[in-house]
Amino acid sequence: MDGFSLKSRAIAFAMCAGAVAFILALAVTAHDQISVEGAARALIGAILVGVMCWASAERTVASTAQAIDAAIERLSRAANGDLESEIPEEVHDCVPPLAEAMSGLFSQLHANLESVQRLAMFDPVTGLPNRTNFRRTSERMLAEMPPQQASVLYFIDLDRFKAVNDTMGHAMGDVLLGMVANRLRAVADRFTAEGELKTPLIGRLAGDEFTMFFPDMRNIRDAERIGRGILYALSEPFDLADQEVSIGASIGIALRPEHGTTLHDLMRAADAAMYAAKAQGRGRTQHFNDELAAEIAERAQLESDLREAVDKGEFALVFQPQLGAHNGEIVGAEALLRWRHPDGLKLPGSFIQRAEETGLIVEIGEWVVTSVAETIARWGRLGLEQRLAVNISPRQLDHAAFFRRLREAMLAAGAPAKLLELEITETLAMHCSDEVLEAIALLRTDGASVAIDDFGTGYSNLTRLRNFPVNRVKLDRSLVEHVADHAEARSIAQAVIGLVHGLGCEAVAEGIESEAQAAVLRVIGCDVLQGYAMAQPMAEDAFLAWVREPGRQRAAG
Repeated sequence: MDGFSLKSRAIAFAMCAGAVAFILALAVTAHDQISVEGAARALIGAILVGVMCWASAERTVASTAQAIDAAIERLSRAANGDLESEIPEEVHDCVPPLAEAMSGLFSQLHANLESVQRLAMFDPVTGLPNRTNFRRTSERMLAEMPPQQASVLYFIDLDRFKAVNDTMGHAMGDVLLGMVANRLRAVADRFTAEGELKTPLIGRLAGDEFTMFFPDMRNIRDAERIGRGILYALSEPFDLADQEVSIGASIGIALRPEHGTTLHDLMRAADAAMYAAKAQGRGRTQHFNDELAAEIAERAQLESDLREAVDKGEFALVFQPQLGAHNGEIVGAEALLRWRHPDGLKLPGSFIQRAEETGLIVEIGEWVVTSVAETIARWGRLGLEQRLAVNISPRQLDHAAFFRRLREAMLAAGAPAKLLELEITETLAMHCSDEVLEAIALLRTDGASVAIDDFGTGYSNLTRLRNFPVNRVKLDRSLVEHVADHAEARSIAQAVIGLVHGLGCEAVAEGIESEAQAAVLRVIGCDVLQGYAMAQPMAEDAFLAWVREPGRQRAAG
């Protein structure tokens, strides 16, 4: 302990008290003792009184002070994490209330720390290790394994859990998750008891995702048998609120060391296998294999190439004309994204999904926003009146900030908003937030228009669609493909066009590949035509030259 302890101070105090007692005793007994013998007796008496006073003070004060010193030192160790050591005996003997208070304090702190530890490391709904706990524990187990020791990781995703949450509420969903955890424990106990298997580590990662890790799988053929056991256990109905609920699961299986020796590699492999199981119809197990490994490598390479493309500015816009169905006049164009990849020009279908998965679509979208605004500004200065349509991705549609950024870019570039058209897919239009609708409304106030893309492939709430700020509706390619060959296709396309007109919108057909299709669409009432039969997508210079060809008319959109 730094400085003087309470005991040392108590001893000093006792010595001072003894000295004072000695002086007072000497003064009282020696004032009328003139002889040497009397003085000696007075001195001896004073010494005895002083010593007795010092001893009494030292015994009562210093022992208590020593106990408090021990208590302070024990509290100091507790502050550094020691809640297990005993409280010193001198504290119990000299200051019992303090010892009792310290004991209660340490017990409460210990309980609180255990509670915090449990909350931090275990899922409160299922009692299973959470993501952090599962990761740390399994990483430690993997690091301690011999190089060739076989292990199995199962990635378990419930198939119809969302439907339970939506129909019965999240409270019932949590109850169901607890039941799932109990069945997983039962499966683990059964297979552990049957064979020479170590108890597996079971975890809940998030939502309806679970993992099970068997650290020592001596017979690798047991991996498939355990997978089927998990699948069967989770396919049996659950008794939930007096109802039988069936959910099932899709399970991905990764093996160590075949599919990796680190948790990161095994989780990635099991996750990919699980998604493959879902893609094949759900309710099944899927081992990681070379085909899935190639897909992962391809996706990783694509992501790397996309990041490089963003940094190097390898993207470009091309423009496909849209023509009036009845007079052939140019009424607009659609801006289409292209990637000038070193191996050749790539269409959006080959990279947009990956861009959305990785979030790179945001950066690509920013580039598109700036490019579209600058293009419209150039067209405005050239006197072109054709509108330019731009597709909005699902990732961008989730954020009103995208539309505000687009509006700011248009204003900054001095681009006339009347030349801008936003294309939003039918499905996305049905799920726009109010904030996004408000941001779109501001663009419409400036003069921009809105088109529903891929109409006929999703589910439309007609009341919402009628209230949605739409100018044009684009028929999906599937409605256009067979209009020249099948009467049923013509009837469907005509009915959809009638519905579009009933909503007060223009009907636009895209993906037209033959003049026969175009002729039929003109007859059944389509307003605008777009496709290879009209013109292929072109770079801006080629598009402007095409527009200015002699005899080609231009009309306002």
